[in-house]
Amino acid sequence: MKVAHGVVASGGEGATGSIRRAKVFRMAMGQRTHEEQASMWVAVKELPRSVSHPFYEKLNRLLAEHGFDDFVEAQCRSFYAEMMGRPSLAPGQYFRLFLLGYFEGLDSERAIAWRAADSLGVRAFLGLALTEAAPDHSTISRTRRLIDLETHRAVFTWVVQCLGIAGLVKGKTIAIDATTLEANAALRSIVRRDTGESYQDFLTKLAQASGIETPTRADLAKLDRKRKKKGSNQDWEHPHDPDARIAKMKDGRTHLAHKAEHAVDLETGAIVAVTVHEADQGDTTTIQTTLPEAVEQLEAVAAVTDDKVKTGGGGTGHRQRLSQQADRARCTVAGTAQLHQRTGSGSATLDRSARRARCGVCQSASH
Repeated sequence: MKVAHGVVASGGEGATGSIRRAKVFRMAMGQRTHEEQASMWVAVKELPRSVSHPFYEKLNRLLAEHGFDDFVEAQCRSFYAEMMGRPSLAPGQYFRLFLLGYFEGLDSERAIAWRAADSLGVRAFLGLALTEAAPDHSTISRTRRLIDLETHRAVFTWVVQCLGIAGLVKGKTIAIDATTLEANAALRSIVRRDTGESYQDFLTKLAQASGIETPTRADLAKLDRKRKKKGSNQDWEHPHDPDARIAKMKDGRTHLAHKAEHAVDLETGAIVAVTVHEADQGDTTTIQTTLPEAVEQLEAVAAVTDDKVKTGGGGTGHRQRLSQQADRARCTVAGTAQLHQRTGSGSATLDRSARRARCGVCQSASH
């Protein structure tokens, strides 16, 4: 331990002041060892502990109170063998991983797996022991392909019903909005729908037909710039993602994409329906799928909501009010569909009707 001496002067104005010596103790510098032998035994009490994230801690309590793990295990039991090999990723952990991705804006399974392995708080949310490794992204992907879409939809409905029981689904005003999601597929890998040839081979044939026997990449790029309607979804598709469509993203780029549409309760912000469409479909077409889905979710909430829960609408029960609003929304869907058949998708009247529906299809229910 080294000691450094310093001089400190004290005193007020007009005073000579007194001088005293102070000792400043310097701490020895720690050095990081470049090669460290792993410990054979580690006491549990010596392991570092971090405080769990309060949001995830409370969310886990709510899921446990409603029996989330028992519900999802019963829903997914048919996809697994009774006894074969080591146990797979638990359904409760699988769906919690996707909740983690939604809450933290993680748009890939690799990012979700990395976050689960990096944070002790997230590991506590997933229920991983200190000796357990976080699930790999390939495990999450295989589990997602194993469980069918209907089961995912049943879990979503269960969550919406829990929100309804807590009074977070009002159903007075349901807004619908859509966004384009970039597909995990490269635009340069598209092939012709009729012949299956690649875009590069197609351009090469066009160049040879125009008199260029051995076209270079510069020749193909120049020829491609002069072509009109070169990215038609009627002519091209991706061999590994046939549902992806060529579309212009919000930042102006052209990419293969999907279209996600959400129905949101504007009063509470709860998402009551989610649908995915082809990216080249217009709003007047996709809204006819999203609205009935929102109606079904409102009916599912009304089926589990206690009639004794009173609202401000003249003492009407929560279930009865949600059923009435679902009926009004169903009438809106039927009216929009009839208008679509009568006027065609390009009509300005239909566009105005769809915009009104998107802004609040159940607005009349609040009157």
